[in-house]
Amino acid sequence: MSKVLILGATSDMAVAIAKKFASEGYSLILAARSLTKLEPLQKDMAIRFPDVGVESLAFDALDFASHQPFVDQLVQGGLPEVSVCVFGYLGDQEKAQQDWNEAMQIIGTNYTGAASVMDRLAEAYEKKGSGCLIGISSVAGERGRQSNYFYGSAKAAFSAYLSGLRNRMAKKNVHVVTVKPGFVNTKMIEGMDTPKPLTAQPEEVAKTVYSAYKKEKNIVYTKSVWRPLMYAIKSIPESMFKKLKL
Repeated sequence: MSKVLILGATSDMAVAIAKKFASEGYSLILAARSLTKLEPLQKDMAIRFPDVGVESLAFDALDFASHQPFVDQLVQGGLPEVSVCVFGYLGDQEKAQQDWNEAMQIIGTNYTGAASVMDRLAEAYEKKGSGCLIGISSVAGERGRQSNYFYGSAKAAFSAYLSGLRNRMAKKNVHVVTVKPGFVNTKMIEGMDTPKPLTAQPEEVAKTVYSAYKKEKNIVYTKSVWRPLMYAIKSIPESMFKKLKL
């Protein structure tokens, strides 16, 4: 039976992605910092999908030294066909401007930690000669805005990393997918007044991820309107853009 690894498995988006893959017959490897928090999710998945296997592993995006042993453990148990990097941290932009520890957590979680574990997984897939890596980036990385430029710059770096990794792996039978959701109705944006036509449900992201994997897409947006919208935003001259309150 095929397996999928979900990194950052306790988020709303990750749970939806796990359910989608399980409904398609994939066994699940759920990875997150807290095994205690993973336990009820693992039990729930096992009840919902009794015909697929579900296991949990401890994983900390900011503990870089642990990433190679984590991947070695996966290899020993049978490397999953698909790995999805879902974890992220929106953080507090204003706090990050005053407290570099907050800025480092935003950058470390969304970029450095993600690139570290994806690179270890890419090496394992290259040795195996097959596999698929899926990274959840963000439209926030397409142009820096005053309201979230630490988060946006980390996601921009992650998108650039995935592009380079895809280029490196193109001849290795390892596919790399970049997923760029816009607003998603999860705890991350709780309390934010986001436009409904631009706000996706976690289940929509899950369908986008699974479809992109099966069709070997390179870069996908959860709602197609984001692609022309971001093109328009990127086309605004900097002399005008800097005067906008975004």
